[in-house]
Amino acid sequence: MTGPEDIVLSPVPILMYHAVAHKPAPATHGLSVAPGAFAEQMAVLDDEGYHPLTTAQLAAVWRNGAPLPDRPVLITFDDGYEGVHRHALPVLAKYGFPATLFVSTGWLPGPYDTGGALDTMLGWEQVRELAAAGVEIGGHSHTHPQLDQLADDRLWSEVLRCKAIVAEQLGAAPVSFAYPYGYSSRRVRRTVRAAGFHQSLAVGNDLAGRRQGPYALRRLTVRRSTDLAEFRRIVAGEAIGRTFAKDRVLTKGYALLRRSRQAIRLCTPGG
Repeated sequence: MTGPEDIVLSPVPILMYHAVAHKPAPATHGLSVAPGAFAEQMAVLDDEGYHPLTTAQLAAVWRNGAPLPDRPVLITFDDGYEGVHRHALPVLAKYGFPATLFVSTGWLPGPYDTGGALDTMLGWEQVRELAAAGVEIGGHSHTHPQLDQLADDRLWSEVLRCKAIVAEQLGAAPVSFAYPYGYSSRRVRRTVRAAGFHQSLAVGNDLAGRRQGPYALRRLTVRRSTDLAEFRRIVAGEAIGRTFAKDRVLTKGYALLRRSRQAIRLCTPGG
């Protein structure tokens, strides 16, 4: 028989989406999904009895030691692409699914736009409409840099500016954060926590577990090439190692390279 502690510690699939578009820009194509594919994936979650939560809801459950619902899952979107409002929101509303959107505030058009966006982005009115529809709005830095490569002052600026802009636009400070590119370090995680965020998501391409800690929860990448059979497998936690073997090798290689670069900067006068 499964007890409450077993339920609390059960791993949870956190799905990571980016653009939802028929014709995404070349820079976002691989990590995008077609609107029809997204609709089919949400239908699978509904048909198979999954219960979506927001990032804040999952973290609160794990902090309080409460049981999770049957077949929990998180639906998350990074960056803030316009198709989340145009294509994803109607599907989420159809099933009554909550989700979390992590916005890079300097990529959204308006008074804080710094340029650099890779595709058509959400406007702030659309972000407010998403929030009103039950989508949690989280932070994703201001200009989407590799946070673990930044000096302390720039790191603080990226995290705090993002938080302040979301609070100004929505009337409430965000409590969840996602690391751009999934890159973090102990220093980055400490900064995000000290800035007042209660939980953060990485990538890792694995199921999320309570033992990962609230500031390093792993996610599963859903991309243009993810067919429905693969989607069913990963959300069920099956064959994840095989499915994401290449991603994990690349992640380890990038991590070593970034640590080497950071060490060189720290040892270089004026670096």
